[in-house]
Amino acid sequence: MTEQRLTITRMGWRGEGVAEGPVFVAGTLPGEVVTAEVDGERGLLKAIDTPSPERVAAFCKHYGRCGGCQLQHWNEDAYRAWKADQVMLAFAKRGIAIARPELIDAHGAGRRRVSLHVRKKDGVVTAGFMTARSHALHDLDSCPIVVPALATAPDMARAIGAVVGDCDVALTATDAGLDCGVKAERKVVEQEHAKLARLAGQLAVARFAVNGETIVTKVQPSVAMGKANVPIPPASFLQATAKGEEALAELVLAGLGKAKSVADLFCGVGPLALRIAGRAKVQAFDSDRLAIAALQSAARTTQGLKPVTTEARDLMREPLVSGELKDFDTVVFDPPRAGAEAQAKQLAKSQVKTVIAVSCDPATLARDAEILIGGGFRLNTVTAVDQFKWSSHVETVAVFQRSPLR
Repeated sequence: MTEQRLTITRMGWRGEGVAEGPVFVAGTLPGEVVTAEVDGERGLLKAIDTPSPERVAAFCKHYGRCGGCQLQHWNEDAYRAWKADQVMLAFAKRGIAIARPELIDAHGAGRRRVSLHVRKKDGVVTAGFMTARSHALHDLDSCPIVVPALATAPDMARAIGAVVGDCDVALTATDAGLDCGVKAERKVVEQEHAKLARLAGQLAVARFAVNGETIVTKVQPSVAMGKANVPIPPASFLQATAKGEEALAELVLAGLGKAKSVADLFCGVGPLALRIAGRAKVQAFDSDRLAIAALQSAARTTQGLKPVTTEARDLMREPLVSGELKDFDTVVFDPPRAGAEAQAKQLAKSQVKTVIAVSCDPATLARDAEILIGGGFRLNTVTAVDQFKWSSHVETVAVFQRSPLR
């Protein structure tokens, strides 16, 4: 490792400043001259010799040490332009020219999910996030980007660690209270259940689970999705912010047009399907059987919805083929970060009129877009949604229409 003086020329896609080499230095901005300890392509910032006029003071006292946010040091306008550009550049790499998309600020009241590492050493329990590119745990007393209901999350995690030892504590703020899931490094035996149930009572959580086993459910955690109230299964996926979920759903609904029959692929617990069902018949697919059951339960108990049917299916391995897609005029997909390549290939062969793609990775979305365009679709709109604010992550919604035959 050598100490070097570097000029930052651009921002990398992970939110790090990039100097010639390339050398990636977290916490830097384009145009800055910095001193860094360099090891290969990585640079550890030691001093900012010439700061950028776009640099601002971070609002969190833990920023730069906890390994959470990456871009609190960048002013709002420049940050937003860069994040929207990441979507535009991802499409450009696939030969698809789009204008810089609109970026919707969807931070809202804050993150409603947090997962904290907890470690116990010499009788002292710490809880927080791992320092960037390190196995060192940064102990937190607060996190200003979470919803108020999670304000005491670090203290709760430490209380849990004091009982179960080293673990990871995931807390989700639901409409019925906090849902707590613990992954403990040791097996929790049945004799400990009473003690853990008492702990859950002291922590005022709606549900408490350890290593996938529910210890106590005082109130079924649930989240409103459109007209429906969804019973959330343990360890279930939710969008990071409530406003993010709403923004994505609004964009999907805007893209539906006059759709009458919709397939919702990778549907999860139904944040899109249950809203779409207010306007059109929906068939929802996901590999998570518990999520599918929660969606179906919510659909059955909600009045005013069009028919909702569900199927547990691994769409990565078994995508809907073109023949199965013939009953749908619109398909919505919201896959994991790996994207929906296999499904996009089948959609390209189908006669589906409209495809609405929701993605947490612009690169895989652009790949899937290339496939759809190659199959006769045209790209109508692309919109970016910033629910992971102050990070490099961005959600994107793209609407495709099948081009008419000439």
